[in-house]
Amino acid sequence: MAMELTFLGTGSAYPSPTRGASCIALRLEEAGVWLFDCGEGSQVQVMKSNVKPGKVSKIFITHLHGDHMFGLPGLMCTISQNNQRTDPVEVYGPVGLRKFLRVSLELSRSLLGFSYTVHELECLTSQYPDDWNKRWKVDHSSSSSRCHPNEIDGTTLQPDQNSVWHLFSDDKMEVSAIWLKHRIPSFGFIIQEKPLPGKLDPVKLKARGLKSGPEYGKLKQGLSVTLPSGEIIKPEEALGPPRPGRKIVIMGDTCDSSELYKIGRDADVLVHEATLENELKHSAIEKGHSTPDMAARLASELKVKQLVLTHFSQRYKPMAAEIKEGDETVKKLRLEAMEILRDDQVVVADDFMSLNIPMKSAANS
Repeated sequence: MAMELTFLGTGSAYPSPTRGASCIALRLEEAGVWLFDCGEGSQVQVMKSNVKPGKVSKIFITHLHGDHMFGLPGLMCTISQNNQRTDPVEVYGPVGLRKFLRVSLELSRSLLGFSYTVHELECLTSQYPDDWNKRWKVDHSSSSSRCHPNEIDGTTLQPDQNSVWHLFSDDKMEVSAIWLKHRIPSFGFIIQEKPLPGKLDPVKLKARGLKSGPEYGKLKQGLSVTLPSGEIIKPEEALGPPRPGRKIVIMGDTCDSSELYKIGRDADVLVHEATLENELKHSAIEKGHSTPDMAARLASELKVKQLVLTHFSQRYKPMAAEIKEGDETVKKLRLEAMEILRDDQVVVADDFMSLNIPMKSAANS
């Protein structure tokens, strides 16, 4: 199954002439497109890319800061304009997201050509800053308002005893979440592909009288096949050892990702913010953000195969941008991460950059 990350927005705080606000697309061969965050202007970024709006089936919002979710109502309308879906779009995010999307669509009297549902992650007390309700008390609940005409009631997801949220699972994929330390409740998402069947041995099958055809597909699906002679070939007789599934970790804004040690080890890709350079670490942490050093140490200790840095302060220009005297680029952030990781382990994301995550072989297990 093809699996590819496309970075639609890699800047922090706001969209700029050189970077969109946070938005990442995970393209899955059968499941369509899953979006992670949807900052202001994300629908424009989607339309500029090779991501098809009508293929978006799930949207995961890490936290409720505007540069991560202001684009959501507009994107939903863009999806509606470009494709009349039959299946609902499922949205996941912190408590308050349901109310935001519902009120935005209602006040603009926006009707969609498809249904949607919002599943909210119930936040832990430890995720809120001490002054959360002292200076400005905000009602995040959606219980007092009726559903939008296109809305299907969603669920409220509680963490397990290990403070891990289990969002979604089917026969191919599962998605979990851990909490991150930020100025407001923030989450990181772990996308785990389930083990894949081993490769078929066509030589062995032909020797038993089974030629290439639909029966090969049945064996790959774990079904037995009966030959004209009445002999039964079981999947385990035709398939090699199973291949481990791929793991992708996508973090929201954070100055402490230590909860990831619970379920984030040995990931194929870790997408982590690096808003400011190492020299500005104190300022980064004060604002709830990370530096390349912080992200790289985490990746090293978790034995991640590849670290992708993103969510850059607008002070750092893309390497392909027109550079004027005195400008700094993301090359500086990459070099700082490379003080801990190998050159081939560190990638700095740029808008519209795509990253293929290759399937593993049985030998990787």
